Amino acid sequence: MTKIFGDPSEFVDDSVAGFVDLYSHYVQPVPHGVIRSTATPEGKVAVIAGGGSGHYPAFAGYVGPGLADGAVCGNVFASPSTRWVYDVAKAANRGGGVVLGFGNYAGDILNFGLAAERLRAEGIPAELLVVTDDVASEGQGANGQRRGIAGDVVAFKIAGAAAEAGYDFDGVVRVARHANDVTRSMGIAFAGCTLPGETEPLFTVTPGHMGVGLGIHGEPGISEEPIGTPVEIADLLVEKVLAGKPEGTTDGGKIAVLVNGLGSTKYEELFLLYVPIAARLREAGYEIVAPQVGELVTSLDMAGCSLTVTWLDDELEKLWTDPAQCPALSVGTTIETTPAPTYEVPEDEVADYTGTPTEANESGQQVASLIEAVRDVLKDAEAELGRIDAIAGDGDHGTGMVNGSVAAAQAARAAADAGAGAGSTLAAAGGAWADRAGGTSGVIWGVLLHAFADQLGDEGKPTAEQVAAGATASVEAVQRLAGARVGNKTMVDAQVPFAETLAERVGAGDDLKTAFTTAAQAATAAAEATKDLRPQIGRARPLAERSLGHPDAGAVSLALVTRTVADEL
Repeated sequence: MTKIFGDPSEFVDDSVAGFVDLYSHYVQPVPHGVIRSTATPEGKVAVIAGGGSGHYPAFAGYVGPGLADGAVCGNVFASPSTRWVYDVAKAANRGGGVVLGFGNYAGDILNFGLAAERLRAEGIPAELLVVTDDVASEGQGANGQRRGIAGDVVAFKIAGAAAEAGYDFDGVVRVARHANDVTRSMGIAFAGCTLPGETEPLFTVTPGHMGVGLGIHGEPGISEEPIGTPVEIADLLVEKVLAGKPEGTTDGGKIAVLVNGLGSTKYEELFLLYVPIAARLREAGYEIVAPQVGELVTSLDMAGCSLTVTWLDDELEKLWTDPAQCPALSVGTTIETTPAPTYEVPEDEVADYTGTPTEANESGQQVASLIEAVRDVLKDAEAELGRIDAIAGDGDHGTGMVNGSVAAAQAARAAADAGAGAGSTLAAAGGAWADRAGGTSGVIWGVLLHAFADQLGDEGKPTAEQVAAGATASVEAVQRLAGARVGNKTMVDAQVPFAETLAERVGAGDDLKTAFTTAAQAATAAAEATKDLRPQIGRARPLAERSLGHPDAGAVSLALVTRTVADEL
Protein backbone atom coordinates (compact mmCIF):
# COMPACT_ATOMS: atom_id res chain seq x y z
CA MET A 1 0.00 0.00 0.00
CA THR A 2 1.12 3.56 -0.73
CA LYS A 3 1.38 4.89 2.83
CA ILE A 4 3.06 8.32 2.64
CA PHE A 5 0.83 10.97 1.10
CA GLY A 6 -1.09 14.09 2.07
CA ASP A 7 -4.04 15.01 -0.12
CA PRO A 8 -4.16 12.12 -2.67
CA SER A 9 -5.10 14.59 -5.42
CA GLU A 10 -1.83 16.44 -4.77
CA PHE A 11 0.32 13.28 -4.63
CA VAL A 12 2.04 13.90 -7.98
CA ASP A 13 2.69 17.60 -7.42
CA ASP A 14 4.05 16.93 -3.93
CA SER A 15 6.40 14.18 -5.10
CA VAL A 16 7.63 16.17 -8.11
CA ALA A 17 8.45 19.09 -5.79
CA GLY A 18 10.76 16.86 -3.77
CA PHE A 19 12.26 15.33 -6.90
CA VAL A 20 13.25 18.65 -8.49
CA ASP A 21 14.72 19.92 -5.22
CA LEU A 22 16.81 16.79 -4.85
CA TYR A 23 17.98 16.66 -8.48
CA SER A 24 18.18 20.35 -9.34
CA HIS A 25 21.56 19.76 -11.03
CA TYR A 26 19.68 17.69 -13.65
CA VAL A 27 16.15 19.10 -13.82
CA GLN A 28 14.07 22.19 -13.25
CA PRO A 29 10.29 22.38 -12.86
CA VAL A 30 7.84 23.45 -15.53
CA PRO A 31 4.04 23.20 -15.24
CA HIS A 32 3.15 19.50 -14.95
CA GLY A 33 6.63 18.21 -15.63
CA VAL A 34 10.35 18.88 -15.74
CA ILE A 35 12.98 19.89 -18.28
CA ARG A 36 16.75 19.85 -18.11
CA SER A 37 18.45 22.36 -15.87
CA THR A 38 21.57 22.06 -18.05
CA ALA A 39 22.01 24.03 -21.25
CA THR A 40 21.40 22.36 -24.61
CA PRO A 41 22.46 23.79 -27.97
CA GLU A 42 20.06 25.57 -30.26
CA GLY A 43 18.89 23.33 -33.08
CA LYS A 44 19.09 20.12 -31.05
CA VAL A 45 16.17 17.70 -31.33
CA ALA A 46 14.22 17.59 -28.04
CA VAL A 47 13.18 14.18 -26.72
CA ILE A 48 10.17 14.30 -24.38
CA ALA A 49 9.15 11.28 -22.31
CA GLY A 50 5.88 11.10 -20.50
CA GLY A 51 2.74 9.43 -19.28
CA GLY A 52 0.99 8.83 -16.02
CA SER A 53 2.87 9.08 -12.74
CA GLY A 54 3.43 6.16 -10.40
CA HIS A 55 6.18 4.61 -12.54
CA TYR A 56 9.31 6.28 -11.14
CA PRO A 57 12.01 6.47 -12.37
CA ALA A 58 9.88 6.72 -15.49
CA PHE A 59 9.54 9.34 -16.64
CA ALA A 60 11.19 12.31 -14.92
CA GLY A 61 14.11 10.19 -13.73
CA TYR A 62 15.34 9.90 -17.32
CA VAL A 63 15.75 13.62 -17.97
CA GLY A 64 19.36 14.69 -18.33
CA PRO A 65 22.32 14.89 -20.73
CA GLY A 66 22.36 12.01 -23.18
CA LEU A 67 18.76 11.06 -22.55
CA ALA A 68 15.47 13.02 -22.41
CA ASP A 69 15.14 16.79 -22.55
CA GLY A 70 11.89 16.85 -20.60
CA ALA A 71 9.18 14.71 -19.03
CA VAL A 72 5.45 15.22 -18.69
CA CYS A 73 4.03 13.98 -15.37
CA GLY A 74 0.36 13.01 -15.59
CA ASN A 75 -1.82 12.04 -12.67
CA VAL A 76 -1.20 8.56 -11.24
CA PHE A 77 -1.69 6.03 -14.06
CA ALA A 78 -3.43 8.66 -16.22
CA SER A 79 -2.18 10.27 -19.39
CA PRO A 80 -1.20 13.93 -19.07
CA SER A 81 -3.56 16.27 -20.87
CA THR A 82 -2.89 17.69 -24.31
CA ARG A 83 -2.12 21.08 -22.77
CA TRP A 84 0.39 19.58 -20.33
CA VAL A 85 2.24 17.74 -23.11
CA TYR A 86 2.27 20.84 -25.30
CA ASP A 87 3.55 23.08 -22.51
CA VAL A 88 6.46 20.79 -21.58
CA ALA A 89 7.37 20.28 -25.24
CA LYS A 90 7.39 24.04 -25.84
CA ALA A 91 9.56 24.59 -22.79
CA ALA A 92 12.11 21.99 -23.97
CA ASN A 93 12.10 22.88 -27.67
CA ARG A 94 15.40 24.22 -29.00
CA GLY A 95 14.38 24.59 -32.62
CA GLY A 96 15.28 21.11 -33.84
CA GLY A 97 11.84 19.59 -33.47
CA VAL A 98 10.28 17.48 -30.72
CA VAL A 99 9.98 13.69 -30.40
CA LEU A 100 7.20 12.73 -27.97
CA GLY A 101 7.76 9.30 -26.40
CA PHE A 102 5.21 7.31 -24.38
CA GLY A 103 3.77 3.84 -23.85
CA ASN A 104 1.01 2.59 -26.12
CA TYR A 105 -2.17 3.46 -24.21
CA ALA A 106 -5.29 5.08 -25.62
CA GLY A 107 -5.20 8.23 -23.48
CA ASP A 108 -1.55 8.86 -24.25
CA ILE A 109 -2.12 8.38 -27.97
CA LEU A 110 -4.94 10.92 -27.94
CA ASN A 111 -3.24 13.56 -25.79
CA PHE A 112 0.28 13.30 -27.19
CA GLY A 113 -1.16 13.11 -30.69
CA LEU A 114 -3.22 16.26 -30.27
CA ALA A 115 -0.23 18.04 -28.71
CA ALA A 116 1.89 17.07 -31.72
CA GLU A 117 -0.75 18.49 -34.05
CA ARG A 118 -0.72 21.76 -32.13
CA LEU A 119 3.08 21.95 -32.25
CA ARG A 120 3.12 21.28 -36.00
CA ALA A 121 0.51 24.00 -36.53
CA GLU A 122 3.01 26.40 -34.97
CA GLY A 123 5.79 25.25 -37.31
CA ILE A 124 7.54 22.97 -34.79
CA PRO A 125 8.34 19.50 -36.21
CA ALA A 126 6.78 16.90 -33.90
CA GLU A 127 6.50 13.13 -34.13
CA LEU A 128 5.34 10.36 -31.81
CA LEU A 129 7.48 7.54 -30.45
CA VAL A 130 4.87 4.98 -29.34
CA VAL A 131 6.48 2.17 -27.34
CA THR A 132 4.95 -1.27 -28.00
CA ASP A 133 7.14 -3.91 -26.34
CA ASP A 134 4.74 -6.05 -24.25
CA VAL A 135 4.41 -9.52 -25.81
CA ALA A 136 1.53 -10.42 -23.45
CA SER A 137 -0.72 -7.90 -25.22
CA GLU A 138 0.15 -8.87 -28.80
CA GLY A 139 -2.62 -7.45 -30.96
CA GLN A 140 -4.60 -6.38 -27.88
CA GLY A 141 -3.23 -2.97 -26.90
CA ALA A 142 -4.27 0.45 -28.15
CA ASN A 143 -4.74 0.59 -31.93
CA GLY A 144 -4.37 -3.18 -32.10
CA GLN A 145 -0.71 -3.04 -31.11
CA ARG A 146 1.17 -4.22 -28.02
CA ARG A 147 1.21 -2.16 -24.82
CA GLY A 148 4.31 -0.27 -23.76
CA ILE A 149 6.03 -1.31 -20.52
CA ALA A 150 9.74 -1.31 -19.60
CA GLY A 151 10.80 -1.02 -23.25
CA ASP A 152 10.31 2.71 -22.72
CA VAL A 153 13.78 2.85 -21.19
CA VAL A 154 15.51 1.44 -24.29
CA ALA A 155 13.54 3.54 -26.77
CA PHE A 156 14.05 6.78 -24.82
CA LYS A 157 17.75 6.08 -24.21
CA ILE A 158 18.45 5.47 -27.89
CA ALA A 159 16.38 8.49 -28.97
CA GLY A 160 18.17 10.68 -26.43
CA ALA A 161 21.61 9.44 -27.46
CA ALA A 162 20.85 10.09 -31.12
CA ALA A 163 19.67 13.62 -30.37
CA GLU A 164 22.74 14.24 -28.19
CA ALA A 165 24.99 13.00 -31.01
CA GLY A 166 23.53 15.56 -33.39
CA TYR A 167 21.19 13.41 -35.47
CA ASP A 168 18.67 15.50 -37.39
CA PHE A 169 14.97 15.26 -36.63
CA ASP A 170 14.20 12.50 -39.13
CA GLY A 171 17.26 10.56 -37.96
CA VAL A 172 16.18 10.60 -34.31
CA VAL A 173 12.66 9.49 -35.22
CA ARG A 174 14.00 6.71 -37.46
CA VAL A 175 16.42 5.17 -34.98
CA ALA A 176 14.06 5.51 -32.01
CA ARG A 177 11.23 3.76 -33.82
CA HIS A 178 13.64 1.07 -34.98
CA ALA A 179 14.73 0.50 -31.37
CA ASN A 180 11.10 0.07 -30.37
CA ASP A 181 10.48 -2.34 -33.25
CA VAL A 182 13.22 -4.70 -32.00
CA THR A 183 12.33 -4.58 -28.29
CA ARG A 184 10.16 -7.11 -26.46
CA SER A 185 9.12 -7.41 -22.78
CA MET A 186 7.19 -9.74 -20.48
CA GLY A 187 6.16 -9.17 -16.87
CA ILE A 188 4.90 -11.08 -13.84
CA ALA A 189 3.28 -9.86 -10.62
CA PHE A 190 3.05 -11.39 -7.15
CA ALA A 191 0.73 -8.70 -5.74
CA GLY A 192 -1.18 -5.70 -7.08
CA CYS A 193 -0.54 -2.02 -6.36
CA THR A 194 -2.66 0.41 -4.35
CA LEU A 195 -3.44 3.97 -5.44
CA PRO A 196 -2.66 6.79 -2.97
CA GLY A 197 -5.61 7.23 -0.61
CA GLU A 198 -7.07 3.80 -1.36
CA THR A 199 -7.02 0.82 1.00
CA GLU A 200 -7.42 -2.03 -1.48
CA PRO A 201 -5.09 -3.03 -4.34
CA LEU A 202 -6.24 -2.73 -7.93
CA PHE A 203 -6.00 -6.50 -8.23
CA THR A 204 -5.00 -9.48 -6.13
CA VAL A 205 -3.07 -12.63 -6.98
CA THR A 206 -3.93 -16.05 -5.57
CA PRO A 207 -1.48 -16.87 -2.76
CA GLY A 208 1.42 -18.94 -4.05
CA HIS A 209 0.78 -17.83 -7.62
CA MET A 210 1.95 -15.07 -9.96
CA GLY A 211 0.03 -13.06 -12.53
CA VAL A 212 1.61 -13.51 -15.95
CA GLY A 213 1.46 -10.70 -18.53
CA LEU A 214 0.53 -7.75 -16.34
CA GLY A 215 0.33 -4.10 -17.38
CA ILE A 216 2.10 -1.26 -15.58
CA HIS A 217 -1.07 0.70 -14.76
CA GLY A 218 -2.33 -1.81 -12.25
CA GLU A 219 -3.81 -4.11 -14.90
CA PRO A 220 -3.73 -7.73 -13.69
CA GLY A 221 -2.02 -10.50 -15.62
CA ILE A 222 -3.77 -12.37 -18.39
CA SER A 223 -3.26 -15.68 -16.52
CA GLU A 224 -2.02 -17.07 -13.19
CA GLU A 225 0.62 -19.74 -12.64
CA PRO A 226 2.23 -21.14 -9.49
CA ILE A 227 5.36 -19.28 -8.38
CA GLY A 228 8.33 -21.35 -9.46
CA THR A 229 12.00 -21.38 -8.60
CA PRO A 230 14.21 -18.57 -9.94
CA VAL A 231 15.25 -20.86 -12.80
CA GLU A 232 11.62 -21.64 -13.63
CA ILE A 233 10.66 -17.95 -13.55
CA ALA A 234 13.64 -17.13 -15.75
CA ASP A 235 12.69 -19.88 -18.19
CA LEU A 236 9.12 -18.56 -18.41
CA LEU A 237 10.17 -14.95 -19.06
CA VAL A 238 12.91 -15.81 -21.54
CA GLU A 239 10.74 -18.28 -23.42
CA LYS A 240 7.90 -15.80 -23.86
CA VAL A 241 10.19 -12.91 -24.87
CA LEU A 242 12.15 -14.98 -27.38
CA ALA A 243 8.91 -16.41 -28.76
CA GLY A 244 8.00 -12.84 -29.68
CA LYS A 245 11.33 -12.24 -31.44
CA PRO A 246 10.94 -9.40 -33.97
CA GLU A 247 10.81 -10.19 -37.66
CA GLY A 248 14.11 -9.62 -39.41
CA THR A 249 16.25 -10.44 -36.37
CA THR A 250 18.32 -13.59 -36.09
CA ASP A 251 18.91 -16.05 -33.29
CA GLY A 252 22.07 -15.15 -31.42
CA GLY A 253 23.86 -11.83 -31.75
CA LYS A 254 24.01 -8.86 -29.42
CA ILE A 255 21.13 -7.84 -27.15
CA ALA A 256 20.38 -5.29 -24.45
CA VAL A 257 18.74 -6.86 -21.39
CA LEU A 258 16.69 -5.20 -18.63
CA VAL A 259 15.44 -6.98 -15.53
CA ASN A 260 12.99 -4.51 -14.06
CA GLY A 261 11.45 -4.36 -10.59
CA LEU A 262 7.88 -3.12 -10.43
CA GLY A 263 7.98 -1.31 -7.10
CA SER A 264 8.33 -3.60 -4.10
CA THR A 265 10.52 -6.44 -5.31
CA LYS A 266 13.94 -6.15 -3.68
CA TYR A 267 17.04 -5.46 -5.76
CA GLU A 268 18.62 -8.60 -4.27
CA GLU A 269 15.76 -10.65 -5.74
CA LEU A 270 16.29 -9.04 -9.14
CA PHE A 271 20.05 -9.67 -9.02
CA LEU A 272 19.35 -13.30 -8.13
CA LEU A 273 16.87 -13.65 -11.00
CA TYR A 274 19.28 -12.10 -13.50
CA VAL A 275 21.69 -15.03 -13.12
CA PRO A 276 19.44 -17.72 -14.69
CA ILE A 277 18.03 -15.20 -17.19
CA ALA A 278 21.51 -14.32 -18.44
CA ALA A 279 22.53 -17.99 -18.50
CA ARG A 280 19.47 -18.96 -20.56
CA LEU A 281 20.06 -16.12 -23.05
CA ARG A 282 23.73 -16.97 -23.43
CA GLU A 283 22.86 -20.62 -23.98
CA ALA A 284 20.65 -19.40 -26.83
CA GLY A 285 23.70 -17.77 -28.42
CA TYR A 286 23.19 -14.17 -27.37
CA GLU A 287 25.83 -11.69 -26.19
CA ILE A 288 24.46 -9.34 -23.53
CA VAL A 289 25.53 -5.69 -23.88
CA ALA A 290 25.35 -3.23 -20.95
CA PRO A 291 22.54 -4.96 -19.02
CA GLN A 292 20.43 -2.99 -16.55
CA VAL A 293 18.89 -4.51 -13.41
CA GLY A 294 16.77 -2.55 -10.93
CA GLU A 295 13.64 -0.42 -10.71
CA LEU A 296 13.42 1.08 -14.19
CA VAL A 297 9.66 1.39 -14.87
CA THR A 298 7.59 0.67 -11.77
CA SER A 299 3.90 0.48 -10.92
CA LEU A 300 3.66 2.17 -7.51
CA ASP A 301 4.08 -0.62 -4.93
CA MET A 302 3.41 -3.59 -7.20
CA ALA A 303 5.39 -6.73 -6.38
CA GLY A 304 6.82 -8.29 -9.52
CA CYS A 305 9.30 -7.89 -12.33
CA SER A 306 9.69 -7.86 -16.08
CA LEU A 307 12.27 -8.89 -18.65
CA THR A 308 13.07 -6.70 -21.64
CA VAL A 309 15.28 -7.68 -24.57
CA THR A 310 16.38 -5.43 -27.45
CA TRP A 311 18.05 -6.96 -30.49
CA LEU A 312 21.01 -4.67 -31.30
CA ASP A 313 22.69 -3.80 -34.57
CA ASP A 314 25.89 -1.72 -34.68
CA GLU A 315 24.06 1.63 -34.61
CA LEU A 316 21.74 0.66 -31.78
CA GLU A 317 24.61 -0.81 -29.75
CA LYS A 318 26.56 2.45 -29.96
CA LEU A 319 23.56 4.56 -28.97
CA TRP A 320 22.63 2.18 -26.14
CA THR A 321 26.13 2.48 -24.66
CA ASP A 322 26.71 6.20 -25.38
CA PRO A 323 27.15 8.38 -22.26
CA ALA A 324 24.09 9.62 -20.36
CA GLN A 325 23.62 11.17 -16.93
CA CYS A 326 20.25 11.62 -15.30
CA PRO A 327 18.74 10.99 -11.86
CA ALA A 328 17.97 7.32 -12.59
CA LEU A 329 20.68 6.24 -15.02
CA SER A 330 24.38 6.92 -15.47
CA VAL A 331 26.19 5.46 -18.47
CA GLY A 332 29.75 6.04 -19.69
CA THR A 333 31.90 9.10 -19.25
CA THR A 334 30.56 12.31 -17.75
CA ILE A 335 29.06 14.78 -20.22
CA GLU A 336 30.30 18.32 -19.57
CA THR A 337 27.43 20.72 -18.97
CA THR A 338 26.64 24.31 -18.05
CA PRO A 339 23.51 25.57 -16.26
CA ALA A 340 20.50 26.55 -18.32
CA PRO A 341 18.45 29.70 -17.69
CA THR A 342 15.61 29.26 -15.21
CA TYR A 343 12.36 28.58 -17.02
CA GLU A 344 9.74 31.30 -16.69
CA VAL A 345 6.10 30.31 -17.00
CA PRO A 346 4.32 32.38 -19.69
CA GLU A 347 1.18 34.19 -18.67
CA ASP A 348 -2.06 32.50 -19.72
CA GLU A 349 -4.40 34.33 -22.02
CA VAL A 350 -7.57 35.34 -20.19
CA ALA A 351 -10.85 35.44 -22.12
CA ASP A 352 -12.73 38.73 -22.00
CA TYR A 353 -16.50 38.31 -21.89
CA THR A 354 -17.30 41.99 -21.35
CA GLY A 355 -20.51 43.03 -23.03
CA THR A 356 -22.24 39.66 -23.11
CA PRO A 357 -26.04 40.17 -23.12
CA THR A 358 -27.78 39.75 -19.76
CA GLU A 359 -30.06 36.88 -20.90
CA ALA A 360 -27.05 35.01 -22.29
CA ASN A 361 -25.15 35.44 -19.05
CA GLU A 362 -28.08 34.07 -17.09
CA SER A 363 -27.76 30.95 -19.23
CA GLY A 364 -24.04 30.90 -18.52
CA GLN A 365 -24.78 31.01 -14.80
CA GLN A 366 -27.20 28.10 -15.20
CA VAL A 367 -24.59 26.05 -17.06
CA ALA A 368 -22.08 26.73 -14.28
CA SER A 369 -24.61 25.54 -11.70
CA LEU A 370 -25.19 22.34 -13.70
CA ILE A 371 -21.46 21.63 -13.82
CA GLU A 372 -21.23 22.18 -10.07
CA ALA A 373 -24.04 19.67 -9.53
CA VAL A 374 -22.22 17.16 -11.73
CA ARG A 375 -19.05 17.73 -9.71
CA ASP A 376 -20.81 16.98 -6.43
CA VAL A 377 -22.40 13.78 -7.72
CA LEU A 378 -19.14 12.52 -9.21
CA LYS A 379 -17.36 13.11 -5.91
CA ASP A 380 -19.88 10.83 -4.22
CA ALA A 381 -19.44 8.21 -6.97
CA GLU A 382 -15.63 8.31 -7.14
CA ALA A 383 -14.98 5.05 -5.29
CA GLU A 384 -17.62 3.06 -7.17
CA LEU A 385 -16.43 4.29 -10.57
CA GLY A 386 -12.87 3.37 -9.61
CA ARG A 387 -14.01 -0.08 -8.50
CA ILE A 388 -15.74 -0.76 -11.81
CA ASP A 389 -12.74 0.49 -13.77
CA ALA A 390 -10.31 -1.69 -11.79
CA ILE A 391 -12.02 -4.92 -12.86
CA ALA A 392 -10.26 -4.88 -16.24
CA GLY A 393 -8.48 -1.53 -16.23
CA ASP A 394 -6.31 0.64 -14.04
CA GLY A 395 -8.90 1.90 -11.52
CA ASP A 396 -8.33 5.61 -12.10
CA HIS A 397 -11.63 6.50 -13.78
CA GLY A 398 -13.34 7.79 -10.65
CA THR A 399 -10.36 9.96 -9.71
CA GLY A 400 -10.10 11.31 -13.25
CA MET A 401 -13.80 12.20 -13.39
CA VAL A 402 -13.59 14.00 -10.05
CA ASN A 403 -10.41 15.89 -10.98
CA GLY A 404 -11.92 16.89 -14.30
CA SER A 405 -15.29 17.97 -12.96
CA VAL A 406 -13.78 19.95 -10.07
CA ALA A 407 -11.62 21.92 -12.51
CA ALA A 408 -14.54 22.27 -14.93
CA ALA A 409 -16.83 23.66 -12.22
CA GLN A 410 -14.24 26.22 -11.19
CA ALA A 411 -13.61 27.32 -14.78
CA ALA A 412 -17.31 27.45 -15.61
CA ARG A 413 -18.10 29.61 -12.59
CA ALA A 414 -15.21 31.96 -13.39
CA ALA A 415 -16.39 32.30 -16.99
CA ALA A 416 -20.01 32.87 -16.02
CA ASP A 417 -19.05 35.43 -13.39
CA ALA A 418 -17.02 37.24 -16.05
CA GLY A 419 -20.16 37.53 -18.21
CA ALA A 420 -19.97 34.48 -20.47
CA GLY A 421 -22.98 32.94 -22.13
CA ALA A 422 -23.91 29.25 -22.16
CA GLY A 423 -21.57 28.22 -24.97
CA SER A 424 -18.49 29.99 -23.65
CA THR A 425 -19.14 28.78 -20.12
CA LEU A 426 -19.43 25.16 -21.27
CA ALA A 427 -16.34 25.52 -23.48
CA ALA A 428 -14.35 26.83 -20.52
CA ALA A 429 -15.51 23.83 -18.51
CA GLY A 430 -14.45 21.47 -21.30
CA GLY A 431 -10.97 22.94 -21.55
CA ALA A 432 -10.43 22.72 -17.80
CA TRP A 433 -11.82 19.19 -17.62
CA ALA A 434 -9.42 17.93 -20.27
CA ASP A 435 -6.49 19.81 -18.76
CA ARG A 436 -6.92 18.58 -15.18
CA ALA A 437 -8.27 15.07 -15.67
CA GLY A 438 -5.82 13.88 -18.30
CA GLY A 439 -6.13 10.30 -19.49
CA THR A 440 -8.52 9.01 -22.11
CA SER A 441 -11.66 10.19 -20.35
CA GLY A 442 -10.19 13.66 -19.81
CA VAL A 443 -9.54 14.40 -23.45
CA ILE A 444 -12.83 12.79 -24.50
CA TRP A 445 -14.89 14.83 -22.03
CA GLY A 446 -13.06 17.96 -23.14
CA VAL A 447 -13.92 17.29 -26.78
CA LEU A 448 -17.49 16.30 -25.86
CA LEU A 449 -18.16 19.53 -23.97
CA HIS A 450 -16.52 21.72 -26.61
CA ALA A 451 -18.67 20.17 -29.38
CA PHE A 452 -21.77 20.65 -27.23
CA ALA A 453 -20.77 24.26 -26.51
CA ASP A 454 -20.41 25.11 -30.20
CA GLN A 455 -24.08 24.29 -30.76
CA LEU A 456 -25.32 26.29 -27.75
CA GLY A 457 -23.61 29.54 -28.67
CA ASP A 458 -23.80 32.70 -26.54
CA GLU A 459 -26.88 34.38 -27.97
CA GLY A 460 -29.65 34.42 -25.40
CA LYS A 461 -31.11 31.24 -23.90
CA PRO A 462 -30.36 27.97 -25.78
CA THR A 463 -33.40 26.24 -27.21
CA ALA A 464 -34.24 22.55 -26.78
CA GLU A 465 -33.31 22.09 -30.44
CA GLN A 466 -29.84 23.57 -29.78
CA VAL A 467 -29.33 21.27 -26.81
CA ALA A 468 -30.31 18.24 -28.87
CA ALA A 469 -27.98 19.38 -31.64
CA GLY A 470 -25.21 19.71 -29.05
CA ALA A 471 -25.71 16.13 -27.91
CA THR A 472 -25.56 14.90 -31.50
CA ALA A 473 -22.44 16.96 -32.25
CA SER A 474 -20.74 15.62 -29.12
CA VAL A 475 -21.28 12.03 -30.30
CA GLU A 476 -19.78 12.82 -33.68
CA ALA A 477 -16.78 14.51 -32.06
CA VAL A 478 -16.08 11.63 -29.66
CA GLN A 479 -16.40 8.99 -32.36
CA ARG A 480 -14.14 10.97 -34.66
CA LEU A 481 -11.50 11.35 -31.94
CA ALA A 482 -11.58 7.95 -30.23
CA GLY A 483 -12.78 5.72 -33.06
CA ALA A 484 -15.29 4.05 -30.74
CA ARG A 485 -18.61 2.69 -31.97
CA VAL A 486 -21.67 1.23 -30.27
CA GLY A 487 -20.79 -2.27 -29.09
CA ASN A 488 -17.13 -1.50 -28.28
CA LYS A 489 -17.94 -1.27 -24.56
CA THR A 490 -17.11 2.39 -24.05
CA MET A 491 -18.97 5.53 -23.01
CA VAL A 492 -20.25 5.74 -26.60
CA ASP A 493 -22.62 2.86 -25.82
CA ALA A 494 -24.48 5.20 -23.46
CA GLN A 495 -23.81 8.45 -25.32
CA VAL A 496 -25.39 7.42 -28.62
CA PRO A 497 -28.79 6.31 -27.23
CA PHE A 498 -28.83 9.44 -25.07
CA ALA A 499 -28.31 11.74 -28.06
CA GLU A 500 -30.69 9.81 -30.32
CA THR A 501 -33.45 9.72 -27.70
CA LEU A 502 -33.01 13.43 -26.88
CA ALA A 503 -33.27 14.40 -30.55
CA GLU A 504 -36.31 12.16 -31.02
CA ARG A 505 -38.21 13.51 -28.01
CA VAL A 506 -37.40 17.16 -28.77
CA GLY A 507 -38.53 16.56 -32.34
CA ALA A 508 -41.77 15.09 -31.00
CA GLY A 509 -42.44 18.30 -29.06
CA ASP A 510 -41.38 17.36 -25.51
CA ASP A 511 -40.08 20.20 -23.36
CA LEU A 512 -36.35 20.09 -22.59
CA LYS A 513 -36.59 18.63 -19.08
CA THR A 514 -38.94 15.86 -20.15
CA ALA A 515 -36.85 15.01 -23.21
CA PHE A 516 -33.60 15.13 -21.24
CA THR A 517 -35.01 12.89 -18.51
CA THR A 518 -36.17 10.29 -21.03
CA ALA A 519 -32.81 10.41 -22.78
CA ALA A 520 -30.97 9.99 -19.48
CA GLN A 521 -33.06 6.89 -18.78
CA ALA A 522 -32.05 5.48 -22.16
CA ALA A 523 -28.38 6.18 -21.40
CA THR A 524 -28.68 4.46 -18.02
CA ALA A 525 -30.24 1.33 -19.52
CA ALA A 526 -27.58 1.23 -22.23
CA ALA A 527 -24.78 1.65 -19.68
CA GLU A 528 -26.11 -1.28 -17.64
CA ALA A 529 -26.32 -3.39 -20.81
CA THR A 530 -22.57 -2.96 -21.42
CA LYS A 531 -21.99 -5.68 -18.81
CA ASP A 532 -22.73 -8.21 -21.54
CA LEU A 533 -20.17 -6.76 -23.97
CA ARG A 534 -16.48 -7.49 -24.47
CA PRO A 535 -14.24 -4.39 -24.71
CA GLN A 536 -12.91 -3.87 -28.23
CA ILE A 537 -10.58 -0.92 -27.61
CA GLY A 538 -8.69 0.66 -24.70
CA ARG A 539 -6.79 -0.75 -21.71
CA ALA A 540 -9.50 -3.30 -20.85
CA ARG A 541 -9.20 -5.08 -24.20
CA PRO A 542 -6.43 -7.53 -23.16
CA LEU A 543 -8.61 -8.53 -20.17
CA ALA A 544 -11.90 -8.85 -22.03
CA GLU A 545 -13.03 -11.97 -20.20
CA ARG A 546 -12.64 -10.30 -16.78
CA SER A 547 -14.85 -7.46 -18.01
CA LEU A 548 -17.81 -9.71 -18.81
CA GLY A 549 -20.62 -9.31 -16.31
CA HIS A 550 -19.55 -5.79 -15.34
CA PRO A 551 -20.63 -2.50 -16.98
CA ASP A 552 -18.18 -0.08 -18.57
CA ALA A 553 -17.08 2.66 -16.17
CA GLY A 554 -17.14 5.34 -18.86
CA ALA A 555 -20.69 4.47 -19.88
CA VAL A 556 -21.80 4.40 -16.24
CA SER A 557 -20.31 7.82 -15.53
CA LEU A 558 -21.83 9.37 -18.65
CA ALA A 559 -25.27 8.05 -17.69
CA LEU A 560 -24.78 9.43 -14.18
CA VAL A 561 -23.93 12.87 -15.58
CA THR A 562 -27.02 12.90 -17.81
CA ARG A 563 -29.29 11.92 -14.89
CA THR A 564 -27.78 14.66 -12.74
CA VAL A 565 -28.36 17.31 -15.41
CA ALA A 566 -31.91 16.07 -15.98
CA ASP A 567 -32.67 16.39 -12.26
CA GLU A 568 -31.27 19.93 -12.16
CA LEU A 569 -32.95 21.33 -15.28
